[in-house]
Amino acid sequence: MFAVLHLADFSLHAVLRNEPAKANQPAALFAAGTKKSLVHSANPRARAAGVELGMTASQAVARCPALVIRTVQPAAEAEARSTLLALSFTLSPTVEDTAPGVCTIDLKGCDRTKLSAQAETAVASLAHLGLPATCGLAAAPLLALYAARAANPVIYIADAAGFLAPLPLATADPSPELASVLAQWGLRTLGDFTALPRDKIVRGFGAAGLALWNRACGGSPRPLHPVVLPQTFSAAFEFEESIETLEPLLFILRRFLDRLSLELTATHHVAAEMALTLSLEDETRHTRSFRLPEPTADVEILFRTLHTHLESLQTAASVCALDLQLTPTRPLVRQQGLFESGLRDPHGFAETLARAMAIIGPDRVGTPQLENTHRPDAFTLIPPSTVIAAPIAPPLHPTLGLPLRRYRPPLPARLELTAGRATYLWTELMHGEISTQLGPWPANGHWWQADRAWQRTEWDIALTEGGLYRLLQIGDAWFIEGEYD
Repeated sequence: MFAVLHLADFSLHAVLRNEPAKANQPAALFAAGTKKSLVHSANPRARAAGVELGMTASQAVARCPALVIRTVQPAAEAEARSTLLALSFTLSPTVEDTAPGVCTIDLKGCDRTKLSAQAETAVASLAHLGLPATCGLAAAPLLALYAARAANPVIYIADAAGFLAPLPLATADPSPELASVLAQWGLRTLGDFTALPRDKIVRGFGAAGLALWNRACGGSPRPLHPVVLPQTFSAAFEFEESIETLEPLLFILRRFLDRLSLELTATHHVAAEMALTLSLEDETRHTRSFRLPEPTADVEILFRTLHTHLESLQTAASVCALDLQLTPTRPLVRQQGLFESGLRDPHGFAETLARAMAIIGPDRVGTPQLENTHRPDAFTLIPPSTVIAAPIAPPLHPTLGLPLRRYRPPLPARLELTAGRATYLWTELMHGEISTQLGPWPANGHWWQADRAWQRTEWDIALTEGGLYRLLQIGDAWFIEGEYD
């Protein structure tokens, strides 16, 4: 059993799928690179208005003033072809890229009771992606192709002779000379032609007649030439005119992710990281990598990650091209520990963090981690973990001393000094005479790095009216760093 996914007017739909507003308008594709640009293909609305293949642009517009005119775009065709192949792999791992807009699929080993439903799902998915395809199911690849051309949108051929008999003779693609002779004989359909004895056809027309006879009978099963599953997962697009708004950029990215997600699923991979590059009109580039909190092939999650970043992005120039790369990995399969706790929705948590970063800056969001230095309060922010680690056991010997309640930021202070010793303190929260003073305790570090060098001196002081505080001097400035409980 074989299936054929067929997309009529493939080149035209490959261009129009990037312009959803034009989907319901009459449109024609013109071949470029010639003196006269002629109609290469036209959609049903344009043909209904009188547009025919081979017309010039002026003739076509005269027949249909509302005609949408487009030219062949190889990049758009390559993307549409990749999308068609990716959808074909959802039916079977053996897929042949037969022709532009035609994929032949070997369904050997598949459950025949589910083939029609699976084919309808594949066709509906392609329509959602802007590629209105049809599907034919038959015992031979050529017969399945005939069925796909006649389907609306899926047809299963159980009676090959009954299906082929009323089809026009042109379906079997006879040569012009042979078609002329058969027309003179009064043969109009495949049934008329196959009603003649095959030996008579072979004697009269030789090998060409035998080949036409076989095609008229729907062909026979043949081994396919399967394509190799993709090893890299990337997509690129160059806009004809640079864009300044978010909507067209998101539309193209969604198209890319729909296709890449299908390819990841077909190869049993998931995406661990995404890299987005936007080429700007001023010849600069904006590049951003997204490390996913949990590898996934879910197109909604991947798209939401990009959307969250782009909705707050402002570039100095308009966007003229984009490139999207996905780093594949095998799906993570592991058993959760009995006492292990983690995030219920790590992707939702990552999206919330991304929104916070867009508002307050990426350098202000994360989990604080102490730096390897003696400098007080020195820390860095690291990405939060998706798994909550088990609590650390309390130390064997508890820390002695009074806890210090820090002021953040430290309180600026003014001091009265007598013989080099602090005797009175003023701050916005407290003031009074200093009764006791312990110190000084100087500290410094990173003296070998001018941009990170630090130096400070600390004292512990007690006020006469009550209160224990840490006094801090940095340069010529004085601060109250905290209060002891």
